[in-house]
Amino acid sequence: MTSWRQLDRRAVLAAGLSLAAGTALAASWAGRRLADAARAQVGVTRGYDAAYRRIAYPGGDVARTTGVCADVPVRAARDGLELDLQRLVHEDMARAFEAYPSRRRWGLTAPDANIDHRRVLNLEVFWRRAGAELWRADRPVAGARFPRRLEPGDILTWRPSDRSAHVGVVVAGGPIPWIVHNMGVGAQTVPLLLMWPYPASGHYRWPGEPRT
Repeated sequence: MTSWRQLDRRAVLAAGLSLAAGTALAASWAGRRLADAARAQVGVTRGYDAAYRRIAYPGGDVARTTGVCADVPVRAARDGLELDLQRLVHEDMARAFEAYPSRRRWGLTAPDANIDHRRVLNLEVFWRRAGAELWRADRPVAGARFPRRLEPGDILTWRPSDRSAHVGVVVAGGPIPWIVHNMGVGAQTVPLLLMWPYPASGHYRWPGEPRT
């Protein structure tokens, strides 16, 4: 005969499984939205311009026809999920400025909402602090050999040189992943295999709970 205690345990287990499934579904939905919004930038952003620009806050942006690599996930988050990385990064930096590399890397003494969210090193810190980091390189890894499974909407970073960092958004997973990134000629969709010369740096899944 089944006891009430056994039924309670089953109910708790069922509720936990239901919650986990719902969380995974929400994260998958968010990933697809990010991927679709990144893909929509192809053909719109046709140039690359790393110059410092004063922009509005919140919701600020340079002309959509140009930008830097970091503008790809920033615009994807705004367009696909109505999440403003400019505001989110700025607010987190205001709370924990020393956690970010702005002082030691660029000599800043306070957050700058014009540029902070457009720097990959800052985005990496934000995603890490948001619990979105799935993997971080602790040794040199070829830029197409991320060890964790890639899904649409995942965000990948690289270190093309000692002084530069790069970011792209996964738009197709599976055995042959594709990304959207801007590496100097505007937003493009390319197979991840083309990134093999550049050392991989990080793998993030944001927003949503990290999944295996």
